Amino acid sequence: MAHDQHPHHHHHIDPEAGDARVAGAIAVNLFLTLAQIVGGVISGSMALIADAIHNLSDALSLVIAFGARKIARKPRDGGMTFGYGRAEVVAAMVNYTTLIVISVYLFAEGVSRLFNPPEIAGWTVVIIAVIALSVDLVTALLTYTLSKDSLNIRAAFLHNLADAGTSVAVIFGGVVILLWDWRLIDPLLTIAISLYILWQALRELRPVIRILMLGAPEGTKAGDIAAALEGIEGVENVHHIHLWQIDEHRNSVEAHVVISGEAAPVLVEVKALLRDRFAIAHSTLEVEAPGAGCAGDADPAVPAG
Repeated sequence: MAHDQHPHHHHHIDPEAGDARVAGAIAVNLFLTLAQIVGGVISGSMALIADAIHNLSDALSLVIAFGARKIARKPRDGGMTFGYGRAEVVAAMVNYTTLIVISVYLFAEGVSRLFNPPEIAGWTVVIIAVIALSVDLVTALLTYTLSKDSLNIRAAFLHNLADAGTSVAVIFGGVVILLWDWRLIDPLLTIAISLYILWQALRELRPVIRILMLGAPEGTKAGDIAAALEGIEGVENVHHIHLWQIDEHRNSVEAHVVISGEAAPVLVEVKALLRDRFAIAHSTLEVEAPGAGCAGDADPAVPAG
């Protein structure tokens, strides 16, 4: 079904204040990563090091998102006529691709340790994982509001919630080692963490690829737009429809519209419908008279549905 909301979202957060929150989240994640790596080496816990690497990837993703936020706010110019908004989409693509690589590495490491589980200091694992859980929750609080309006920050927010979950898993593993000395729990949790990261990265990667591949906005189809516009009085036919997302918040369409009679008032109604019903504020329309131009021609690149 088509979107009913306006394409522009305003949560009234000053950009500089938002940047400060992201910078704070980066700082606490880097501190956490260092603490977890040291603790993992001292304790011999691969699961703790796995969680540290995941946290490092979150810190790096926040660094990339921080830079992308700055670039995205640059005004459009003669060379970048749509502006720089897609910088954040590109950053998200980099972040998720990196997460996939990390998850594959952690899976392989966990499998290898199944056959040779190391000695692990359970108390060290539990203490540092509790610290990790606290930092994950602080980071989530810093980025929650920003996550509503940014694909990059939303991804980082979701990753930190995932980190909180993996920290709980590591705490569980440490308790099991302390109580029963069952060392296989550590590589098993490492494998579980890696599979969860992989699943999450692949799921979040889909909308990013959709934007970069000039896909139509989720839930909007060319055929739906054609049918809606052809319901406007004076519009006889709509064809050669191309839909895409300029960036996360701006949708665009170009189309040929066959209009009988005076075009100006009909175009006003067409643009209003596109904006209000489909959340498309940027439209490029070529007006054709009945029987002229390419009226009625099918566009093989865009199926009717």
